[in-house]
Amino acid sequence: MVNPWKTYVKLSAVLMGSHGLTKGSLAFLNYPAQLMFKSTKVLPVMVMGAFIPGLRRKYPPHEYVSAILLVLGLILFSLADAQTSPSFSVIGVIMVIGALVMDSFLGNLQEAIFNMNPETTQMEMLFCSTVVGLPLLIPPMVLTGEVFEAWNSCSEHLYVYGVLVFEAMATFIGQVSVLSLIAIFGAATTAMVTTARKAVTLLLSYMIFTKPLTQQHGTGLILIAMGITLKLLPVDVKPVYKGVSSASGRRGSSSSGGHEIEEEENPMV
Repeated sequence: MVNPWKTYVKLSAVLMGSHGLTKGSLAFLNYPAQLMFKSTKVLPVMVMGAFIPGLRRKYPPHEYVSAILLVLGLILFSLADAQTSPSFSVIGVIMVIGALVMDSFLGNLQEAIFNMNPETTQMEMLFCSTVVGLPLLIPPMVLTGEVFEAWNSCSEHLYVYGVLVFEAMATFIGQVSVLSLIAIFGAATTAMVTTARKAVTLLLSYMIFTKPLTQQHGTGLILIAMGITLKLLPVDVKPVYKGVSSASGRRGSSSSGGHEIEEEENPMV
């Protein structure tokens, strides 16, 4: 370990708040409505990145335009789906907004840890934040009785164990990939990638379950494609970091000699 445990306690608390509020909101909102709110995550992540100590990031105007196009496209796509089963609740809206606030801290905190301590690896961050969260989650599960219900249900349906193992493996690969994106490209770019992934999830849902695609769905997909294309356009302006000398060395140049550093030599990659 290269970071103190108190760092991962803070990170784990934000992580549990984000996932808990997100999953809990589904009891009061349908999935498309929840996805509509969550699709705006990239904007608070970009804004919060300008205030997190160790980042102080600045983005060129075209990145904000790209984020707005992506968000608008996914909102249109989600609203078209929400029209079939609208079930909005004030409690669910409050919970998903709280999850957005947690998300805006989560990605930027992870990026700040990578920047302030370049020796941090994705494995360390994933393992430590999970280990810290485990003892914090067990007491409420015992008090509510959920852990006993889950145990009995799994005993009756043994195939669930196989599903859980597969889901754990897929989640591990996904989380390591997200942490790698944060370490290399930053929290804002990662938020845009995960937001675009939501659009792909919805599109696959329509293709697999043969749902009708309306004109509003097509408009949303066009806006999403425009946002992604605008983000991928090469520009000379790069995000600016203030007060972090290690960030420049981690991203390709040495602060002492100015020589290029191969990415393969970086322990985070």
